[in-house]
Amino acid sequence: MLDIPSPCYICEEKLLENNLKLLQYIQNKSDIKILLALKGFALKSSFDICKQYLSGCCASGLNEALLAYNEFGKEVHTYSPAFKPNEFDKIAQISNHIVFNSFSQLQLYKNQLKSHNSIGLRINPEVSSVEVDLYNPCGTFSRLGITKKEFEKNKTNLDLVDGFHFHSLCEQNATDLQQVLKKFEQNFSQYFSNLKWINFGGGHHITRKDYDVELLINILKDFKNKYPHLEIYLEPGEAIGWQTGYLMATVLDIVHNGIDIAILDTSAECHMPDTLAMPYKADIKDASKNIDEKPYKYRLGGNTCLAGDIIGDYSFDKPLKIGDKIILEDMIHYTMVKTTTFNGINLPSIAIKRKNGLIEIISNFGYDDYISRI
Repeated sequence: MLDIPSPCYICEEKLLENNLKLLQYIQNKSDIKILLALKGFALKSSFDICKQYLSGCCASGLNEALLAYNEFGKEVHTYSPAFKPNEFDKIAQISNHIVFNSFSQLQLYKNQLKSHNSIGLRINPEVSSVEVDLYNPCGTFSRLGITKKEFEKNKTNLDLVDGFHFHSLCEQNATDLQQVLKKFEQNFSQYFSNLKWINFGGGHHITRKDYDVELLINILKDFKNKYPHLEIYLEPGEAIGWQTGYLMATVLDIVHNGIDIAILDTSAECHMPDTLAMPYKADIKDASKNIDEKPYKYRLGGNTCLAGDIIGDYSFDKPLKIGDKIILEDMIHYTMVKTTTFNGINLPSIAIKRKNGLIEIISNFGYDDYISRI
């Protein structure tokens, strides 16, 4: 039997493919293209599966663009709040679409564009229902995208622009897209006739069970009927990796300070930072997030010296003991792409559970990975 290292991210191929099939269904029904947002899910060992269903990748800079170009091999769409001069020429070489965050960036780099580049501008629709400011791309004083006022004041080189990109959602449903799209059309539809494409961005929580897939399809079809010359893109990241796997960890010790505290070989700070930043509380197999629901109560803590490295308080049916395995559910998206080696803590190993049930270890990490970062 395979000895799985701990901690370890384990992506389940069958669950990933189920998500991809749903995304393919949406592409086919609405005649649009869906891209993999690498900022949320960049497991290159899964790309052989992903590229069977998706049209390409969207990147946030040179390294992600190189990953998409070298490992995915389909369309590469690159956007950055500001491109670095020493990286732009390579980005232009390998990108199909380049999206600028401002007219000044377009002006700066227009002479370095290649004939195969399709150029876009990121638009701020100035409407959003995202509740957490940290994740709200259209929040007050957002640096992401051009507002209507700034667009009209600064518009230059529009003859170079093939498309608009907007991103206003975070883990949201199709009804939220309707609200954003209404404002976006109100402010910018007068420019649509000169465009070739519009990218509806990310934050579409398509693979969540309560997501209204048919409403999304109707929204996309209605938009295409109004503007038949436009190609439409979506670029979900979280929806692709949503509930496709888990993080397995081990109980290293149990201490007591007003509550029993189980110290794991993983870390909220290093391996699941959104539990601290969002904040949100991970689901744990055979445990309740309600500490009073089950008889045995524990605080789960990480193995760093950060006082706040706390995964959360949970209750269990049975007492925990040193050496027990803990399964933190839904830990594939926005985890591997955000890990750090703070305190010299090793990054979790990465594995894929294939459709035949076999688990394949993809990566292990150690001292060399830690020292290479410093």
